[in-house]
Amino acid sequence: MDTQTKQWAEEVLRLATQKIKRETSRLDGATPYIPYDGLYSDVAKERGLDWWTNGFWGGLLWQLFHTTKDNEFKEAAIQQERRLDEALYSFRDIHHDVGFMWLHTAVAHYRECGDEQAYRTGLHVATLLLGRFNVDGNYIVAWNDQKPGWVIIDSMMNIPLLYWASNETKDPRFKKVAKRHADTIAKHLVREDGSVGHIASFDSESGDFIEQIGGQGYGPDSAWSRGNAWAIYGFALSYHHTKNEYYLAIAKRVANYFIGSISETDHVPLVDFRAPKEPVIYDTSAGVCAACGLLEIAKWVPDTEKDYYERTAIKILKTIENKYANWSLDEDGIIGGGTEAYHRPATYEVPLIYSDYFFIEGILRLLDRDLFIW
Repeated sequence: MDTQTKQWAEEVLRLATQKIKRETSRLDGATPYIPYDGLYSDVAKERGLDWWTNGFWGGLLWQLFHTTKDNEFKEAAIQQERRLDEALYSFRDIHHDVGFMWLHTAVAHYRECGDEQAYRTGLHVATLLLGRFNVDGNYIVAWNDQKPGWVIIDSMMNIPLLYWASNETKDPRFKKVAKRHADTIAKHLVREDGSVGHIASFDSESGDFIEQIGGQGYGPDSAWSRGNAWAIYGFALSYHHTKNEYYLAIAKRVANYFIGSISETDHVPLVDFRAPKEPVIYDTSAGVCAACGLLEIAKWVPDTEKDYYERTAIKILKTIENKYANWSLDEDGIIGGGTEAYHRPATYEVPLIYSDYFFIEGILRLLDRDLFIW
């Protein structure tokens, strides 16, 4: 990384720290998602304590505590963890996204501070995720809405919870399930050209694959960009934890497809790379997540390839910051232009909490000051 990029990253981190400190004060313990009319509301009251994005704010706070040692961030992060734990104990809609929720809260707390209760909470949710494994289909069931045969690409970002649990307990069951699930995803959701489907459907009794389903992208055969980003980062992380070259090869295949696709839109991803030309809809959340995945890949490839992935990640982060960052201290949310899903116009190109999380993680990765969440 050149001196100019390092200076840019340092300035972005300074602005982000200042802004997130202000947001923390305004939120006063609430959990953010989308800042409608410029200000966050409490998504836990609107969509429930078990809403899948509810861990990202805590993760962002832990990242900033890790680099600043400002106890205000630590105390706010622990407050978020305690709040999420209520969802765990009520057990109303605990699903495959427990990794997103508790890797960023309880497990981050344990990694940063060695907290014993946070450790036990992490093992608790890892055991719940383990219990969602379909032994005939070799996949982890996604949601709880009467579809026990559905598995989604997002799950690749949740199975690091299982790798962590095996590493901590020395019990191989968690890791074995994570690897079998990753193999199933690679076989049935990652295509030969590097594009990725969102949902795979299986017969939950026999475990036989049935079809791909559109989900949050345009359709079954399209290429939802955030799904592609989940795959880049998720398979890179599976390589990180297993050193299985197959996972790194999958991550690179998807990354190369993603990079080729964003080269046509100045490194800002469309929400779906295979959607109709109109309307034109972007999703910055896919870009910043993919950037983190590219930086992870760059750690493991030969020096002859490293620069390619690192330069692309930097280009994505710089472009998105230049076009979409809002540094006003009076408005919530940093990175705009995020889109939940192709068929949800109400959330086209808005600030999303996970956009901010992955953007800041990417910046901290560049500076080698990140807390390893995954």
